[in-house]
This record gives sequence, structure tokens and C-alpha cells, in this order.
Amino acid sequence: MSAEDLEKYETEMELNLYREYRDVVGIFKYVVETDRRFYLTNQVDVKARTETGEVFFEVTMTDAWVWDMYRPARFAKNVKVLTFKDVNVEELSPSEIEPPKS
Repeated sequence: MSAEDLEKYETEMELNLYREYRDVVGIFKYVVETDRRFYLTNQVDVKARTETGEVFFEVTMTDAWVWDMYRPARFAKNVKVLTFKDVNVEELSPSEIEPPKS
């Protein structure tokens, strides 16, 4: 497989992932962004934890969709993320749920 073939394959996978996102965003209430992943979910809980002087975040989500083109199944019933980095949680408004028409 040439570098060009690999780039074309990854571009196609990203386009398919965006299309799937566009199709499912309307069924979710929250967007959750961590340093490694982007999630859509209907229920999220973020707790700051301290252990041996270090602060980390425990993020628990229910009924989530994961933005990851290499996962064979992007829907997950329960997700738990532990991270020392920032976590961003946003509630989607109806205008954000409707992607622009192309």
C-alpha cells in the first residue's frame, strides 16, 4: 500500500466518521472533550479527585458515542475516563444539534 493509498483510505474513514456524527448528534444532549477523545452522551458526571497531592478528573458517561475512526463500534453503554488534563462538557442547544445543510 502506497502512502497515497493510505492517505486516501484515512480521508475516506474521516469522511465516513463525520457522516455518522451528523446522523447521530441529534440523539445526544452533551458533548464531552478530553485530551484523547470526543464524546456525545446523554448523561455525564465529572468528579475532581485528589490522590497523593495530584488532582485528576473522573468522567463517567452513559449511552455514549465516541469520535474515533479506528473503533469498530463507536456506541458504548458506559464509559469511564480518568485524566490529569482538562475536561470540557457542553450541553448541546437545538441549533447545535442540527448540522448545517450541505
